[in-house]
Amino acid sequence: MPELGLPHALMTSISAPRPATAVLLAAGLGTRMKSSRPKAMQSLGGRPMLAHLLANAAEVFDRLVVVIGPDMEEVAELAAPYPVVVQQERLGTAHAALQAESWFGDGDVAVLYADNPLISAETLNSLLEERRKPDVGLALLAMRPAEPARYGRVVAQDGNVKRIVEWADATSEERAIDLCNAGVLCADAVDFRRWLHNVRNDNAKGEYYLTDVVDLAVADNVQVRAVEAAEDELRGVNSRAELAQAEAALQTRLRNKAMENGVTLVAPETVFLSADTQIEADVLIEPNVFFGPGVTVQSGAVIRAFSHLEGCEVQANAIIGPYARIREGTTIGTSARVGNFVELKATTLGEGSKANHLTYLGNAEIGSRTNIGAGTITCNYDGMFKHTSTIGDKAFIGSDSILVAPVSIGDNALVAAGSVITQNVPDDALAFGRAQQVNKAEMGRLFKERLQAKKENG
Repeated sequence: MPELGLPHALMTSISAPRPATAVLLAAGLGTRMKSSRPKAMQSLGGRPMLAHLLANAAEVFDRLVVVIGPDMEEVAELAAPYPVVVQQERLGTAHAALQAESWFGDGDVAVLYADNPLISAETLNSLLEERRKPDVGLALLAMRPAEPARYGRVVAQDGNVKRIVEWADATSEERAIDLCNAGVLCADAVDFRRWLHNVRNDNAKGEYYLTDVVDLAVADNVQVRAVEAAEDELRGVNSRAELAQAEAALQTRLRNKAMENGVTLVAPETVFLSADTQIEADVLIEPNVFFGPGVTVQSGAVIRAFSHLEGCEVQANAIIGPYARIREGTTIGTSARVGNFVELKATTLGEGSKANHLTYLGNAEIGSRTNIGAGTITCNYDGMFKHTSTIGDKAFIGSDSILVAPVSIGDNALVAAGSVITQNVPDDALAFGRAQQVNKAEMGRLFKERLQAKKENG
């Protein structure tokens, strides 16, 4: 039974600043996803689900603590430097929250879920503000989903939540309610501790459910209020299908934010962004472009169709693609150009330089106003180590050149087409790295005749 007496939240002055703690439950396995990785580590917008929630919660709460399961070193590493506690036995969500009890402190506590990764900082702040209103002892998040059947219903009267009823236990009248529980709760730390300790496990699964805290709060005559947010923020992710739905929701959010900030997306639904993609105003992005993690694009740049970028910086007024691949550690300089079927990795392409066709540049440092001819490659890997090719300013690298690193080509140097360059080329020099051409009179015709005869004779 709940303890008697006025709840602590109603006795605490809200005029003074109160610390706020968020407990993030991340002990779930990837069972329904058919994954060997924990559910919290499933990728969404190029980062683990838990990372989204950590980033948004950190904007609102003074302290975060993450609850994980046994042998979840990967999750613990992601959660650092926030404290981590281990739920040794998975006995339900209320039991998981209790594992973090020593971190509750004396202010307000919210319990969040790693598989609700898209809750915005604005919504979390609204939840905390609602809890801190006079006479509100418990606040929860709720939504009105398009298909509410699988969610528990929030039964309210005169603006106060009276109970949460699961679909299986709901009457036909209760099932008609479209306000659904998202599972996130916020209360004063003292009250939350008491309610969590009073949760019982007399249910079919023998687990301690966090939602039972609502009944305990109501029994304590505490006002319980629901804060509504969009389904796209509060949707749970428990399967691959739901992960795909969350990805679609996140992509819509990221695209809209980009366009609001002055980015032109010719076909927004075909552009895929990462959560950390940074694109300045007046960038033009054509259809079917993919941004992996760690991409920055400066103003005036154009990313043409079917290009793939990750871990790179594209500076102002550069043009990328179509069909270009820009990989980790690459910087594309101001007004530089990277054309079709060109791949760059760990490379700096200087201001105004060009690599327009069918080229691979890896571990290369390329100066300004240099032209890289079609078919050029840097041979940067010897099977054990990576080596650097350095090309100066205003150099010209002829088509089908092979630069065997480590090698340096000076300012204003010219490399003849079809060359294999294994030695440094000084400034202003012209380098030939070809084998000597030999023409054999009549041999072309005779060779073909010989082949034709062989073919005809079987």
